[in-house]
Amino acid sequence: MFEPVQENPYPDTYTLGEGPDPHPLLAPVLPLIGRWHGRGRGEYPTLEEDFRYEQELTFSHDGRPFLRYEARAWLIDGSGSPVRPAGREAGWWRVTPDAGLEVVLAHPTGIAETYVGRVSDTEIEIETKDVSLTPRAKEVTGTRRHYALGGEEMTVTHDMAAVGQPLQHHLTAHLRRRPS
Repeated sequence: MFEPVQENPYPDTYTLGEGPDPHPLLAPVLPLIGRWHGRGRGEYPTLEEDFRYEQELTFSHDGRPFLRYEARAWLIDGSGSPVRPAGREAGWWRVTPDAGLEVVLAHPTGIAETYVGRVSDTEIEIETKDVSLTPRAKEVTGTRRHYALGGEEMTVTHDMAAVGQPLQHHLTAHLRRRPS
């Protein structure tokens, strides 16, 4: 029948100092590793009204030269109570030897994006190189993201060009590192 399955011998590490040593190429993005949580606001010309949301980001590694990334968000009402699930995405961040970034993200809504960008001290800027859409996905033609790190806090801004609109502000979230 089936042979016994052992537990994954190479689990992802969410905390520096635990698990395998991070690959040396990850040095510029090591401050991202961990679990982040916070609130944000969103807007876009095609939406009837602005919205508030909570978000969780996780960055982890398994010793190889890339980060695993996942983001989940849910809409909240004026009192901060959850209303419904919102955006979700997962992917991989690779650092090049010159501190460049190559990022691949996939969304359950039928959108896959490749990004290129740069890491500069506590600032990370990535912009889409390519966007692929499934036949029923919402039209997105480009995005740009900025990550600003300050100790245990991170601000993420997200600009988007979609559904006939030019690249413009869409989301801003203020996150704090969660204890492991």
